[in-house]
Amino acid sequence: MEEPKFTIDKERLAHRRATLELLRLRLKEDFVGIDEIIDSLLDYIQVWYLMPEVLTRPIIVCLWGMTGVGKTDLVRKMVQYLYFQERFAEVELGNTDQTTYFSSVNAILKSNGLIDSRPAIVLFDEIQRFYTIEPDGSPVQATKFNDFWELLSDGRLAKREKEDFDYYISDFMFNQRQRNRRPPGEPAEDPMQDTVGIWEARNLKKMLELEEDVLDIADMSKKQMLDIIIEAKSKRRVFEPVDYSQMLILISGNLDEAFQMATHTSDSEVDADIYHAFTKKITAVDIKNALTRRFRPEQVARFGNIHLIYPSLRKGDFEALIRKEVSKIVQKTEERFGVKIHISENVYSLIYRNGVFPVQGVRPVFSSVTDILETHLSKFLFECLNDGHFSFSIDYQTDAKLISAQIGNRKVEMPFVGRIDKIRQGNIADVVANVSVHESGHAVAYVALFGIAPLQLKSKVASSYAAGFTFPHEIYETRENLIKKIKVFLAGGLAEEQVFGADHATVGRSNDREQVTMLAMDYIRRHGFDERYQANYTLEYGFAMDKFATDKDVEAMIAGLVQETRDLLER
Repeated sequence: MEEPKFTIDKERLAHRRATLELLRLRLKEDFVGIDEIIDSLLDYIQVWYLMPEVLTRPIIVCLWGMTGVGKTDLVRKMVQYLYFQERFAEVELGNTDQTTYFSSVNAILKSNGLIDSRPAIVLFDEIQRFYTIEPDGSPVQATKFNDFWELLSDGRLAKREKEDFDYYISDFMFNQRQRNRRPPGEPAEDPMQDTVGIWEARNLKKMLELEEDVLDIADMSKKQMLDIIIEAKSKRRVFEPVDYSQMLILISGNLDEAFQMATHTSDSEVDADIYHAFTKKITAVDIKNALTRRFRPEQVARFGNIHLIYPSLRKGDFEALIRKEVSKIVQKTEERFGVKIHISENVYSLIYRNGVFPVQGVRPVFSSVTDILETHLSKFLFECLNDGHFSFSIDYQTDAKLISAQIGNRKVEMPFVGRIDKIRQGNIADVVANVSVHESGHAVAYVALFGIAPLQLKSKVASSYAAGFTFPHEIYETRENLIKKIKVFLAGGLAEEQVFGADHATVGRSNDREQVTMLAMDYIRRHGFDERYQANYTLEYGFAMDKFATDKDVEAMIAGLVQETRDLLER
């Protein structure tokens, strides 16, 4: 019977299993709202961590999500808790010459000391910047880091160092010839000049994969090193590709094509649970479709099928995050100054209202905790210690717009208005009333046509120009539903005319009309729902049709739907 190539160390296996379970607990303590992602990630890397010897190609895991949901930080924490810092590289690839000094993944891995087949972790972050297809669909003419695809393919990177070997051999032989030509009696050269030296020792250790320490290599004579190089070159093993089959490759990025709501960066009013529900519906197929807009098909295939998709954080996640950050501040203050602090619910609400932008993740929350709590804490802490107290409570009076601290029998107050609250309060009442009617028009038409209420309705939002929104469901686009959506968009401006008169209708309808026009054009030009135009009039270049031929029908269609919508609102 053939003996196994490696034996299973059961004790090591049990220890590593325990390490993974501890890692799972620690990561769930550090992060909010991504427990499912953590479980999936650790399940996928289990074989890499427990028995990397069985792998024949690297494990590739892709992390996709909007900004601030914890993609990069999760990987960094995992590396830290697994004590893999020395075998870890974090890389951002790009197509511009200004991206980095390096032009190949091979060079980056070499610079990080990852030049052998031992287990390692590499994070390729913000991968959406490394596109190979332009937004207009044309291929990028020349890109750096082409060996990235080679690494993803089979985990092997070819060495391209033959010229380096020839250089070292020629250099050492030339120096040896110079020494042999030295006339008898001439003083010998500095012994330091006959040794390899630190700089060349580092390069040669990587190039030849030498086991000796860098200092020992540096002390070698150039004659000794020349013999080692010639021997290594004769074996040709040093020219073989580096086998990275035991590498864990993590790829992270934000694909706006899949996470279309990622561009709504100013939306602080939309319920976080609504965005969460939409992002939960994004699938691996959506991710692959989004990737095909940035990468060639054969490149998309090399990303593999392990796609972990981060949903946006829920309202409860943001609330838990705020409490967690505030708790850290309270605990740190007690440890350093011996002062206990109680935070009221009003303060938590203040931070949420002014710090949560659902599609921007956790970063604005951290900023608002500092702005609202930490900037006032030093003042309150000074007053507390000055009065000889060792505890106080912080509250926010919404009506009075005061943040206050109750220190013993004394209350210390400071005026404060949240930055987003200040914008909301700046909206003019008449304009808010107009916006309310506008959004009500959308909502009434939505209910009448689809038979359900919108997910959320707002008429006063955090914007320098008072506005509102009616947040819809995801509706499958059929011929009938396209007509209904057009009517819903038209209903806002028509409601203003009905209540305030046509002369007092506002320009708030401009975006609605843009959406109406695009939907009507797609109805006729793209989908062929108009019986007179069955070709696709949206094609470009050699397949372009005369789009102007459909303009009159688009205008006539919208005009007809305006009257139908007006009749709907007047019922």
